[in-house]
Amino acid sequence: MPDIRQLQPIGTTSLRVTRLGLGTVALGFLYAPVSVEDAHATIRCTRGLGLNLIDTAPLYGDGTAETRLGDVLGDWPRDSFVLATKVGFDIQEGARPLRDWHFYVDAQRDFSYDGVLRNLDRSLRRLHLDRVNVVHIHDADDHFTEAMNGAYRALDRLRSQGIIQAVSAGMNQAEMLARFAREGDFNCFLLAGRYTFLEQGALDSLFPICLQKQISILVGGVYNSGILADPHAPVPNYNYQPAAQAVIAKARRIDTVCKRHGVPIKAAAIQFPLAHPVVASVLCGARFAAEMRENLKMAEFPIPSALWTELKSEGLLSEQAPVERVTAA
Repeated sequence: MPDIRQLQPIGTTSLRVTRLGLGTVALGFLYAPVSVEDAHATIRCTRGLGLNLIDTAPLYGDGTAETRLGDVLGDWPRDSFVLATKVGFDIQEGARPLRDWHFYVDAQRDFSYDGVLRNLDRSLRRLHLDRVNVVHIHDADDHFTEAMNGAYRALDRLRSQGIIQAVSAGMNQAEMLARFAREGDFNCFLLAGRYTFLEQGALDSLFPICLQKQISILVGGVYNSGILADPHAPVPNYNYQPAAQAVIAKARRIDTVCKRHGVPIKAAAIQFPLAHPVVASVLCGARFAAEMRENLKMAEFPIPSALWTELKSEGLLSEQAPVERVTAA
């Protein structure tokens, strides 16, 4: 069982983060509305549980998630938490009315040098802070050159000036992150949904170069949009859409093995990525304080080694995937 509150380094920076952090996409209305009161309670609960890492983005609710964080974070000592946000989308001042339940997905991308500086300044105003610790280049799929020539140069300058501490990129794919690692000087990456029970391709494409260059990984989407939280849901989601039957069948086979060992699949799904030495922390979304407490409970749930052994013997987990944590120095 990992020590969830044991602080792990972010690359070669001075930043240290807990093994579990809060992802705030749900506070920006992913899938369902969340009241201001519930959002604030979830943020405060995270701190109360002894967790110090929070990840957000201007895209989450068109500024809503950042604004809700800003309502709370000003009450805390600034060095008591590590905050990451993202750049790459042009989110204007003042949130527009949200469409029903979903955050905006049609915002204008802007990976330009000046655009990144402008939009990061807007994020800081929403957050009521003068600095963030980590900045991710957000979903630069098909925009690699623009992101490197614009966003990366801007963030590299801010890092050299001590305004931010870590330069990162966050994506739902491992291949482009590996390219970023080869061509830039990154401290960490946010890898969402691509290192889970259902996908371990990052073991070959991304993690070796990150180990070599001392780039930390923050893992998001450990439930793969919900299917690994409840594979028996009437219509389980995978990658933000209804899962294919083959994916559902595999998730249910994993769940069967977990049940044989008395382990909730959610516990195994959260703890699996933490065994890899390149992974510093897992980010879990939560709409309510109770969900964040449940995430911590799952992260601390005792898991017998026999569970991992059976998953590998059944071909449900890569033989190359570490399952015993090597603690970072």
